[in-house]
Amino acid sequence: MGSEDVLKRASTLASYTVLLQVMFRLLTFLLNAFTLRYVSKELIGVVNVRLMLLYSTLVFLSREAFRRACLSGEEAGRNWRQVINLLWLTFPLGCLWGVLLVCVWWWMLQAPDPDTIPHYFPAVGLFCLAALTELLAEPLWVLAHVHMFVRLKVIAESLAMIAKCLITVVMVVSAPQWGLYIFSAAQCVYAGFLLLCYVLYFVHFLGSEEAEGKLFPFRRIKDLLPSRVDHEPLLNWKLTTLTWSFFKQSFLKQILTEGERYVMTFLNVLNFGDQGVYDIINNLGSMVARFLFLPIEESFYVFFAKVLERGRSVHSQKQEDVSMAAEVLECLLKLVLLIGLIIAVFGYAYSNLALDIYGGELLSSGSGPTLLQFYSCYVLLLAINGVTECFAFAAMSKEEVDRYNLVMLGLSASFLLLSYWLTWMLGGVGFILANCCNMALRITHSVIYIHRYFLQSEYTPLWGLRPHSAVIVVLGMSYALTAFSERMFCCDSGWLPRLVHVGVGAVCLLGVVITVFLTETRLVQFIRTQLLPKYSKKRT
Repeated sequence: MGSEDVLKRASTLASYTVLLQVMFRLLTFLLNAFTLRYVSKELIGVVNVRLMLLYSTLVFLSREAFRRACLSGEEAGRNWRQVINLLWLTFPLGCLWGVLLVCVWWWMLQAPDPDTIPHYFPAVGLFCLAALTELLAEPLWVLAHVHMFVRLKVIAESLAMIAKCLITVVMVVSAPQWGLYIFSAAQCVYAGFLLLCYVLYFVHFLGSEEAEGKLFPFRRIKDLLPSRVDHEPLLNWKLTTLTWSFFKQSFLKQILTEGERYVMTFLNVLNFGDQGVYDIINNLGSMVARFLFLPIEESFYVFFAKVLERGRSVHSQKQEDVSMAAEVLECLLKLVLLIGLIIAVFGYAYSNLALDIYGGELLSSGSGPTLLQFYSCYVLLLAINGVTECFAFAAMSKEEVDRYNLVMLGLSASFLLLSYWLTWMLGGVGFILANCCNMALRITHSVIYIHRYFLQSEYTPLWGLRPHSAVIVVLGMSYALTAFSERMFCCDSGWLPRLVHVGVGAVCLLGVVITVFLTETRLVQFIRTQLLPKYSKKRT
């Protein structure tokens, strides 16, 4: 598969995944707004912080390293029988993690009051069961991702999320006294639908004319089960050691990614009610990062890993591939930087209004607006870090990955200490500030790596972090106008002043978008031709 074809497929996957994530986050957004009217913020804190931390920890530690290694290029060894054997290790590893984590969640953590939040212990077991169910689909997920089965990903995750939302809504309305059972059942339904969709798709796909035309490496569904490889070991040693390197890194990355939840869960710096409010703000603030930045990072990691040969210098690779990778990296950096700046600028003036509309006085009267304002700035750092680490992880050699594990270890320790100290002084804002500090350090490390990688070449992709001066001027003017508008109009609770405030923001945003289109022509062309392939096809 040529580099142009890989780029096209990665861009298509990113585009569809972005649309998929938009739908997911809108559903989750509406679901949270709905459940806020029926359940307490303490129950939301237990579900979204305590139980979802168990779920994400188990799933991430069991599969992330395998995904990273198996999505790498051909140099890692691509005997698909050995790859499938390796991927099936995710389930027994998940079982081991599940036993350990359930014991911790049952006996080492303080359980919520059973009178206000019942059924905690069964809920822990059900969330663990849901995570193990999702792990069963991992070999199929990797196969689908490598071969870029876009429709499968969209349909499977869409159906699973819709089923989860329907179960939650019906049970919250009809049987709110069931408490944690509602959310446990919804999570099990989500994982079950996900697995069922992948299994049914491959049952239909394997052996079909489409599979033969694509030279798919397997013909029957039982070929996807672990089995011996003729005259070869069960596992590819090089791929296994690369997985181990990523495993050590994934453990540290999980601490950094979910660090504030670990601090809240294990150090009890916030009560369950405050945890619920913080988690709602965290979900709102990270919507763009999840439905836009994360799909771009995942899809273009595949692109960089396929186009660039891991661990080799710029001069020892195909120059046309290096040129394409540098151009894509520069455009991605500029794109996420501009989106992050827009969120930071407009998030300051519209946090209070957004929370008042979303959750009413429960969110807008306390520390919620301040948390969301700080989170808007944090999103800017998330945007940059996602792309820079995406490239660095795809280009690093195994030895460089191992060295970076030590860096992650230091960042993890400093983050936990900083989170505890800042949260003790500043409350929920301290979590966001600690995240900002650690994200800035991670960006610095990745930027230094990218600079050194392209140092002896003519390419300078880091110029993508320098937007046009006209864009900066318009963003500064928009910040001043929207901040002034908030003071003038949002103090009044009437709908007309708020409508005026929204109108001011819409005009400022339109000005920013027009300025970007007029000044960043190269970026606009990249978006049209690569990130919006359907739009580009219609144009031609």
